[in-house]
Amino acid sequence: MTTDTTFIPAARPIVGDAERAAVDAVLASGMLAQGSEVAAFEQEFGDALVGGRRSVAVNSGTSGLHLGLLAAGIGPGDEVVVPSFTFAATANSVALTGATPVFADIDPATFTLDPAAVEAVLTERTAGIMPVHLYGQPADMDGLGALAQSRGLAIFEDAAQAHGATLHGAPVGTFGTFGVFSLYPTKNMTSGEGGMVSTDDDEVHRRLRLLRNQGMERQYHNELVGFNARMTDIHAAIGRVQLTKLPEWTRQRQQNAAVLDARLRGVVTPAVREDATHVYHQYTIRVPEDRDGFSAALREEYGIGSGVYYPVPNHRLPSFARTEDLPETERAAAEVLSLPVHPSLTDEDLDRIVTAVNALAGAGA
Repeated sequence: MTTDTTFIPAARPIVGDAERAAVDAVLASGMLAQGSEVAAFEQEFGDALVGGRRSVAVNSGTSGLHLGLLAAGIGPGDEVVVPSFTFAATANSVALTGATPVFADIDPATFTLDPAAVEAVLTERTAGIMPVHLYGQPADMDGLGALAQSRGLAIFEDAAQAHGATLHGAPVGTFGTFGVFSLYPTKNMTSGEGGMVSTDDDEVHRRLRLLRNQGMERQYHNELVGFNARMTDIHAAIGRVQLTKLPEWTRQRQQNAAVLDARLRGVVTPAVREDATHVYHQYTIRVPEDRDGFSAALREEYGIGSGVYYPVPNHRLPSFARTEDLPETERAAAEVLSLPVHPSLTDEDLDRIVTAVNALAGAGA
């Protein structure tokens, strides 16, 4: 048992003086709703993270997925293939359009959609595939892209956890009709709450802007039925500051992950797809025996937080209650455990994490 009483959290949002000053400036300006800060954030985000693609700021990542699908024409009668091993927002966003989410299994090494499993569930109603770049790891866009092209299907990217991740040098959020990034407090960067949708499709871009703002570009001239899914200038100001810090934070996450890769024993550490850049939103290991006991011992004996993302596959949730046979999804849900990897970790923190995991793995905890 550790004598260090300082708890190491699984995640730690970093908000400093620069973010506070940016918020104060917005408050002083009197322009609090969607204004110049949002427009600047959209431009800067697109330039920095998605190769100059146009980006549309919204009030959450979930809103981004929902509005992106609507803007792309997804609705009743359509099916969209999604992983079951992810946060429920992915499938929820499909269901909220009136379309049907169809669950496919994952590749056990990367926890992302398996193209062969996707192909097995395609029907004449399939309109698109929504891969999730889970934990900061790009999905198999080679296999999924080839499959989509051969079947005339759209690709919609859930990049909520993958700010700055790349595959073959191309950033996530540039492989599909649109890509969506979450700006929730525990993500690799935050705006306090919010999301960003990237696209290079003119009509999707226009419809996204309409849908987030009650269906109007000009006030009181509503072109379609829309939502209030706008981002405030307060949130955008925070996001603009965080965006400048993201490259260094990403390097620190990758360095922390490299330490864990090199020193952990007795657990299955994360695989990285060939020619991919992993940004380690989560550092997720597998604990084949008594994962929950392992997590409890980390907390109680060593003062280390961890997380299980995700203990219940989406197809097993009461909101969907499906009967698909997804063995790799079920196995991952029983075994995964995410360790701290955030930029606030010190060398001493990493030492304690390594000591604790190796001791517990060796003891069969």
